[in-house]
Amino acid sequence: MQKPADAQAQNTAADARTQEWGKVRPQEKEIAEHMKSFEGQTIVDTAFEGTTKSTEATAKAAITMHTGDMFTVKGLNKDRDAIYNTGYFYDLYPTFEKVPEGVVITYHVLENPVLSSVKIVGNTVESDEVLYGLLTVKQGELLNSRTLQQNVQAIQDQYRKDGYILAKITDMNIDRNGNLVLKINEGTLESYKIKGNTKTKERVILREMRQKPGEPFNSKQARRSLQRVYNLGFFEDVNIKMNPGVEPNAVEVELDVKEKRTGSFGIGAGYSSEDGVIGMISIGDTNFRGTGDAVSLTFEKSGDDSDAHGYSFSYRKPWLDDKETAGTFRIYNRTYEYDDYDVDGHHKESYMRKYSGGEITLSRPVSEYSTNYITLRNRKDQYVKHTEDGNAGNRQGSQWEKDNFGTTRSITLEHVTDTRDNIYNPTTGGRVSLTGEVAGLGADFDFQKMTIEDQRYIKVGHAQVLAMRGQYGAGRGHISEFNLYKVGGQSSLRGYREDQFRGTRMALATLEYRFPIVSKVQGALFTDWGGAWYNDWVPGADDIQGSVGVGLSLNTPIGPLRLDYGRGKNGGRVHFTVGGTF
Repeated sequence: MQKPADAQAQNTAADARTQEWGKVRPQEKEIAEHMKSFEGQTIVDTAFEGTTKSTEATAKAAITMHTGDMFTVKGLNKDRDAIYNTGYFYDLYPTFEKVPEGVVITYHVLENPVLSSVKIVGNTVESDEVLYGLLTVKQGELLNSRTLQQNVQAIQDQYRKDGYILAKITDMNIDRNGNLVLKINEGTLESYKIKGNTKTKERVILREMRQKPGEPFNSKQARRSLQRVYNLGFFEDVNIKMNPGVEPNAVEVELDVKEKRTGSFGIGAGYSSEDGVIGMISIGDTNFRGTGDAVSLTFEKSGDDSDAHGYSFSYRKPWLDDKETAGTFRIYNRTYEYDDYDVDGHHKESYMRKYSGGEITLSRPVSEYSTNYITLRNRKDQYVKHTEDGNAGNRQGSQWEKDNFGTTRSITLEHVTDTRDNIYNPTTGGRVSLTGEVAGLGADFDFQKMTIEDQRYIKVGHAQVLAMRGQYGAGRGHISEFNLYKVGGQSSLRGYREDQFRGTRMALATLEYRFPIVSKVQGALFTDWGGAWYNDWVPGADDIQGSVGVGLSLNTPIGPLRLDYGRGKNGGRVHFTVGGTF
């Protein structure tokens, strides 16, 4: 980067020195050798040549060796720097005159020109309004190069604050008429290079990049791109490196990924006295054929005359168009034994339940961190048969069955703002969702539900995290039992049975302290509070339950595993799940 003095010197050079000073400027070596001979002599006078009245006063105020002081080479060099650092001169040199009393020092200076105009060129990502607002040099006044350097630094700091770390002012030029031009090179992202992907197609990674080649490089967007690639869930590790580009002040961004297994296949069997032997087969891939699509199929069948059987299938395509529209299709048809419990955790009934239908979800981001979703659902719930001996607890054919089994058709709208740094193990940021569901459309149930949830993550210490969650929901209309709000179990209120509490209103609050134990193993201390109830907007004293507990999370090749022990008012319960908690 050139100083204004250097740029001006290029334009005026020897002509200015010869014409204005009337002689050729001595070389620095000559000056150094000459002034050594005056070491220790008394300074009789200090004069300035080439200054105006105001700049002479400024220069005199800057020097430390005055009349009557002893001359030293060190002091003179210090004073030369001080005069130059006033910012009003772009060149200066001293001459010496020996007199009987000592030595007379004369500083020959060239003043900066009067500033007529300032023009900034080369800026595309920072507006003229912002950049010109950072300039404090004044037109119509003598240009102060020190102030200008501060302005240049302020401009570069503005670029860096916004993530453009390569941006710099590559040229400052002022002509004889005082017209100053500042040229900015914002630094270019020249290309991308992907390494380490054997299954994943390169386009699947590149489409997550927040910048296109040819745009000014932005470190914040590079960091966000890294987060998005990692959050795909296809890679154990993702590293980013900047390599020098072919063009000056350009970079090539290199992403080195380490793929992990995304496909899964499971086969298993279980036995119950009611269903006999039940076989299960599941197959899926979250990165189907390296395209980024997700597919899952599960099938189960009992081995005797039991009615337990079913399947579920889902397919998700994350990029339907260049606007990042995503689509998910799900169908299911499953019959299984269901154990029903009351709010005290006491068993009410076991019966065969069947649900069938499907869902279609479409989503599209509205900003970098916010996405809108719409889900169309058509689902039928059926009470198949009572499975216990005798008639105790048999509700088949009752009004309860008529009120709670049938077809649900609904439209769900959801808005999500997600700023978490890592969706699998967040340490900073948060996730806020607002969900509204409207059911009816000629089906058996007509209701409306509105739910809001906020999750927050705060890093404490090196690797400890405070995770907080708050949730509230309210519904009205004819809501079937399986469409009610449900609280209890691993995903909500630990220490209680799954879905133990149900109602048209719900509230939930969780505070969890997470800490590392060893590599890929994390411990947790938590407290959950919440419940579900009917009708009233505010819960009663008996509607909210609480629990405390400990948890253990393990990161495995098949995904995260979570084991929790929660203790509520009725004792303790162990919860296990494949996948992380909130």
